[in-house]
Amino acid sequence: MPRWTAEDAATTTELSSSVASSLDETFAVSVISGPDEGRRVIVAPSLPARVLMGTSPACDIVLTDRMVSRRHAALELSRSRLRVTDLGSTNGTYVQGLLVGDAYLRGGEMIRLGETVLRVEALGAIPVPELPNAARFGKLVGASEEMRRLYPLCDRLAASAVPVIIEGETGTGKEVLAEALHEQGPRAAKPFVVFDCTAVPPTLVESALFGHERGAFTGASETRRGVFEEAHGGTLLLDEIGDLELALQAKLLRAIQRSEIQRVGSAKWIKVDIRVLAATRRDLEREIQAGRFRDDLFFRLAVARIELPPLRRRRGDVTVLAHHFWQELAGRTTPFPEGFAARLEDYDWPGNVRELYNAVARRVALGEAAPIETTRSAVGGPPSGRTPGHSQPPPSSLGGGGGAWPSGPESGSTADVVEETLALDLPLARARERVVEEFERRYVQRVLAQHGGNVRNAAAASGIARRYFQILRARRVPGGDP
Repeated sequence: MPRWTAEDAATTTELSSSVASSLDETFAVSVISGPDEGRRVIVAPSLPARVLMGTSPACDIVLTDRMVSRRHAALELSRSRLRVTDLGSTNGTYVQGLLVGDAYLRGGEMIRLGETVLRVEALGAIPVPELPNAARFGKLVGASEEMRRLYPLCDRLAASAVPVIIEGETGTGKEVLAEALHEQGPRAAKPFVVFDCTAVPPTLVESALFGHERGAFTGASETRRGVFEEAHGGTLLLDEIGDLELALQAKLLRAIQRSEIQRVGSAKWIKVDIRVLAATRRDLEREIQAGRFRDDLFFRLAVARIELPPLRRRRGDVTVLAHHFWQELAGRTTPFPEGFAARLEDYDWPGNVRELYNAVARRVALGEAAPIETTRSAVGGPPSGRTPGHSQPPPSSLGGGGGAWPSGPESGSTADVVEETLALDLPLARARERVVEEFERRYVQRVLAQHGGNVRNAAAASGIARRYFQILRARRVPGGDP
């Protein structure tokens, strides 16, 4: 048994060496029939991400079978078994002749993708390199094996200048990882700029990216730099790159390839020195296949790829993250509620880390008065002890100990705010929103005051990305900058 607790993992950067794995099952997957006969890959515990199979050059097992999709299926270890998952392929994934969406293999099975047949061979439990003892990478917190497998890759990528695509479901922490890669690398003292491709109207995206000259279009009353110029010398994160319109992708590709941009309304080219990171919740291979994303832009960005696992696959990290968020929101002197962790673990977190953060924030703000949310279906199948179709409600709504609210200089008590809200007889959703808004306002004011108004330091102390902190500040604090 490890000698560390969830609270330890939430407060340290390195765990006891007893958490490292020494033996685990390893599998070999070989192509025994089809155009790529003879190809073989080892699926070992030390791999940082799933093994992808498909026709895309970005896959780990590249197949030339025309009946296989660009990103057809994925392989990953799950305890002592090999998990194969179909990734929405056109022609399906078959195991022992049966069409599957998700299957667990022990060795000896045949997998068919299109006209290609692969054989799975169990190699047994063999020694593997010890996992790092790190409990976090920069601001990215996680002590599970799934996260610790990623950290050596993150270290190498932070030290390099190559473009990286960060993939993962909504709320998994893609922006936090991008900022950690920047802050752990040689450009840490330079700007880190985030451009959200979904947050700007399509007609203004080009101007936001590359800037514009005065008079370039109606409303352009002054010359303005774009995010490429703002990030000069540092790192630019293109968030939700999969949502960028096709027409702009060619201009973006040119800017990245040639390291130069042209402002809207100008004939002058401006050199920029930036590192480009991209994040997406979409399957870009499928977007390419559908004609919605340029393959040349994808290959320019996908020099390296990191896939962040969803929270439901990060064994033990729910409790670790809950302790981390609790300490950031409630302070280290406020005890973590008894029984709260067990309730947190009994939920699938379809909104991932972002949803967990919000749940802890509500618990801190409302204590046992945290409202009951609408229940949701379990994601990825019901956990043990739970009946299908009867998912637990989000744990922020459940009891199990009190919660303290760090008050600021202008704040009253938590009870005052709750009582005032209850007296208004508002609908549940609006009442909850009002209380959370007040909590976020006080929290932002307090942490800014503690750090002399420095947004960067306040965001770091809050354990959230700087951009999200700035959004909270703009929404909740009168006169806050956007």
